[in-house]
Amino acid sequence: MMTKVTQNLEPIRFDAAPAANVNFNVDADWTTGLPVLTGRKMMLRELVKSDALSLLSMLKSEEVAKFISPPPTTPDGFERFIAWAQRERQAGNQFTFGMVPEGCEHAVGLVQVRAIAPRFSVAEWGFAVGSAFWGTGMFLASARMTLDFAFQHTSVNRLEARAVVQNARGNGALRKLGAVQEGVLRGSLLKDGKHLDQIMWSILSQDWFQAKAVWSAVLQ
Repeated sequence: MMTKVTQNLEPIRFDAAPAANVNFNVDADWTTGLPVLTGRKMMLRELVKSDALSLLSMLKSEEVAKFISPPPTTPDGFERFIAWAQRERQAGNQFTFGMVPEGCEHAVGLVQVRAIAPRFSVAEWGFAVGSAFWGTGMFLASARMTLDFAFQHTSVNRLEARAVVQNARGNGALRKLGAVQEGVLRGSLLKDGKHLDQIMWSILSQDWFQAKAVWSAVLQ
């Protein structure tokens, strides 16, 4: 079960800087296991079976689930998802990081990067985090760490993301990350019997490294 860190969220701010402490050899093969990426007051790590109850608690609420594909509805469902994510990582098809705040043992959200073109040259990424952590900066920190890992340690050149038009928070976060809005995918998500429009966002490897250089200069 989760610790009680969520009961005192207001003073917690997660470092959204692009840099992260990563203990990962550049020649290492991420398909054999994901590294732990550490930021201020949080880390990203591979999902494990014991994260199932926490993820169910965090992602089952209507305010979280209304803008994403339906998540599992039971602990067993999340355990199967976690096992699938590990198999797909081993196959080199995708990787999924769990977001773990300082003081928590288990993940309260996730970030997934999934190949949609041969040799992982183009990938789609998605994310979800419990509403208790909205507004803390945790998503931006997790997203930047994931982008940095993807562009440095995989062959991806282009990352795509989709966000429902009504998801102002998600679209705003993608804009802050430097993603480019390319268009609207009409009726592309079936949710509760309705076809919702999604905004297509993209970020290229060169975009990311240029933005990172600017941030690094500002932080010096």
